[in-house]
Amino acid sequence: MKSVLLSAMLVVLLTQPAHAAPPDDISIYAVSLVGSPYRLGGTSPETGLDCSGFVDHVFRQIIGVKLPHDSLAISESTQALDRADLQPGDLVFFNTLDHAFSHVGIYLGDDRFVHATSSRTGSVMVSRLSDHYWRERFDGARRVALPAGLSATIASFE
Repeated sequence: MKSVLLSAMLVVLLTQPAHAAPPDDISIYAVSLVGSPYRLGGTSPETGLDCSGFVDHVFRQIIGVKLPHDSLAISESTQALDRADLQPGDLVFFNTLDHAFSHVGIYLGDDRFVHATSSRTGSVMVSRLSDHYWRERFDGARRVALPAGLSATIASFE
């Protein structure tokens, strides 16, 4: 009986789409893009990414979710959460252009987040929420809703 159950679990695991991964994989993939060039309007690590293009690219690659290419629109399409509830893979938003939700990054845990910064810094990098610049501009945290099938797969392994 145990071998049948084990075989069934293996079949499920091996037939899952490549993008069916736990939320921690979002953080791992996002960090792998550190150093990718910044480009306003960019959507590709090879040619350059802006903040919303970076977040969309990561979520499309890892869980197959397409997000808007605009940080305000991303904030409106995700679930608000308290800063105390931040988990790796959640989104953090900032007011960097004198309007709410003008910058977005992916939370890594331990006060760190990864983001495509600006043409001034020129690349994807890791920063700290507690850094004076980011602390003063923090706008909130949000969570991307996982597709139903992916949520069930993850819950079965917890």
